[in-house]
Amino acid sequence: MRSPSMTLTFPEHYDALLTHLKAQIRTAQVKAALSVNRELVMLYWQIGTAILQQQQHQGWGAKVIDRLSADLRQSFPDMKGFAARNLRYMRAFAEAYPDLELVQQLVADIPWGHNVRLLDRVKNLDERLWYSRQTIEHGWSRHVLEHQIDADLYHRRGQALNNFDRTLPPVQSDLAQDLLKDPYHFDFLNLRDDVQERDLERALLQSISAFLLELGVGFALVGNQYHLTVDGDDFYIDLLFYHLALRCYVVIDLKISKFEPEFAGKMNFYLAAVDERLRHADDQPSIGIILCKGKNKTVVEYALRDIGRPMGVAEYQLTRSLPEQWQEQLPSVEALQAKLETRSLDLS
Repeated sequence: MRSPSMTLTFPEHYDALLTHLKAQIRTAQVKAALSVNRELVMLYWQIGTAILQQQQHQGWGAKVIDRLSADLRQSFPDMKGFAARNLRYMRAFAEAYPDLELVQQLVADIPWGHNVRLLDRVKNLDERLWYSRQTIEHGWSRHVLEHQIDADLYHRRGQALNNFDRTLPPVQSDLAQDLLKDPYHFDFLNLRDDVQERDLERALLQSISAFLLELGVGFALVGNQYHLTVDGDDFYIDLLFYHLALRCYVVIDLKISKFEPEFAGKMNFYLAAVDERLRHADDQPSIGIILCKGKNKTVVEYALRDIGRPMGVAEYQLTRSLPEQWQEQLPSVEALQAKLETRSLDLS
């Protein structure tokens, strides 16, 4: 049987392109043996750009990528990454980021697998760049990046109603504003909507890793049902955190009902007590987050209008509803259990 190179005739300039790409690959091998992620991503961008240019200006068809894949894999048998599917990702990568400076300054600093996930899941450029910056800043693994995309973090960040602009210095206000989300997704908890506050708190602590991931980077748990004594009276804060970047305590009050104005007064008391009894001289003012099942925007704005301590109000969701047509296509719990039982028998 003849090889593809013997049975197919390819367009003019193909051999020149192949020679050019081989030289680029060998240069990258010498510089970093393709083990340094930045060199690898830049190489993939160069390959994708070359393919894109030839397809745009020379009218090359999609089959050229299959041929190019076969030739590159034959020339570099010890290297992975030249499958036709990955070459198509390189082309899409170059098309998504035509600006070389942008690639060098940002996206080349995250692993290729992360870039592929961003290409697949995020179509808006600004949103994709935001996730890239967050990945670099926080060292997100691919799994964490996928989770944050699925949870729509880009659109939820900074959406909680708050009074930070009036109660915090500008830099602290901006950081705190970006800290809050709305809504918070607690769908990693197996709880019904009629859950009680203590059950919700207990479940969050039992799933502390997922809870901290949803809260965001920088939260350190100080305690739950944190005990404060004020002039002989006992009070208990649902969840008390310290935020490493904000350099302040964060008080979280969990509510299983819609927001009520009196919640703000209670939070104001907690913040005053924490600032008086726990805050150190170098700490910033403590911040309160009221998490409730629902809220009326105007009611929240009125309740926070004359409050002198920084706090925000956000909703939480125990489950995220799917469109009805999607729900009909999902397997039932019984079907999933039967599938798992069958898999267990197969593996035994």
